[in-house]
Amino acid sequence: MSDSTSPLDNFPQGTLMKGKRGLIMGVANKNSIAWAIARQLAAQGAEIAFTYQGDALLRRVKPLAESIGSDILCECDVTDDATMNSTFATLKEKFGKIDFLVHAIAFAGKDQLAGSFVDNTTREGFKSALDISAYSFVDAARRSAEIMNDGGSMVTLTYLGSERVIPNYNVMGVAKAALEASTRYIAADLGPRGIRVNAISAGPIKTLAAAGIGSGRHMFRFNKAAAAMQDNTDPMGVAGAALYLLSDLGLSCTGETHHVDGGFHAIGMPQEDALKASLES
Repeated sequence: MSDSTSPLDNFPQGTLMKGKRGLIMGVANKNSIAWAIARQLAAQGAEIAFTYQGDALLRRVKPLAESIGSDILCECDVTDDATMNSTFATLKEKFGKIDFLVHAIAFAGKDQLAGSFVDNTTREGFKSALDISAYSFVDAARRSAEIMNDGGSMVTLTYLGSERVIPNYNVMGVAKAALEASTRYIAADLGPRGIRVNAISAGPIKTLAAAGIGSGRHMFRFNKAAAAMQDNTDPMGVAGAALYLLSDLGLSCTGETHHVDGGFHAIGMPQEDALKASLES
């Protein structure tokens, strides 16, 4: 990034999130969907804290956070209660109250994300995927709610593999289905306080997480060809959806899984020319 380029360039700027503070969990690098969301929220005036896991990710996340004026970075392993306790204690100390949570954390071992779901899914692989990808949102939501202002908002990230079979997505599809069900239950629990809880089902985007899925290149080609808009999902579109759901614009919207995938989810069978194009490219 050159000195003349702001990380907020190209993102609509305004005051929708002015005075609002929150936590974003799951930024891995500058290509992360969570980072696009952070940039959009910052462009609208939000104050943001970030989590990271390990020194390698700290080296990536710290300069990104600093570029939007954030100096609150909490080391956090979502499978470890001690670091979760520390993260939310720091949030309470620094912010007092928060207004939003963005959960963008998922993981399954690479050996679980190729070939047969039935043959390759191990007990430990299943438990780990569900713990990190689904339970972590339940845990983060509970902890966030304890320090969240009434009327706040939470968003998590999911994918169409929760609803339909996607080759090689395997146990992650099961984990995302659990995540979406958890979103609805959390929404019901926190709704009386005016806290809204939603999921964004984003189309494939070239992120670090996507790189771990077998046959990923074919997935991108097919999604581009078959989507209603016949284009790849733009991270800015996902960030815009997150802004809507996290700001007061999203009033009365909760328990929803909102698709941002160029209309791919709406297509039952792609046009013949589109299908041929995806196979030939």
